[in-house]
Amino acid sequence: MTNQQNTSDLSLDGVFHALSDSTRRAVLARLTTGPASVSELAQPFEMALPSFMQHLKVLEGSGLVSTQKQGRVRTCEMEPQALSTAQDWIVEQKALWEGRLDRLESYLDGLQASANKEE
Repeated sequence: MTNQQNTSDLSLDGVFHALSDSTRRAVLARLTTGPASVSELAQPFEMALPSFMQHLKVLEGSGLVSTQKQGRVRTCEMEPQALSTAQDWIVEQKALWEGRLDRLESYLDGLQASANKEE
């Protein structure tokens, strides 16, 4: 087995890492309504600005948020297409497990039918 990950796996890891924190999820929820400045995004949180900037760095690194600076104001915008990596993985896992559970149900139904014939 190899320890190398492909680019898609790394992207998926980054998205799930970014989504694993409630502060970052709250920032993304706010950005669904439109772009916002860093100071506007940081305002509801009781943390120092450098700590908040670490959260933004994770969001940017995952591709979920982009920022641009105009003058002294840094504006953040959500990049929803980055969620498609996670969505695709979840859909794939759901289909896999639904198939497994369907096969288990068929197997158990067969066992039940055999037990009923023996009675």
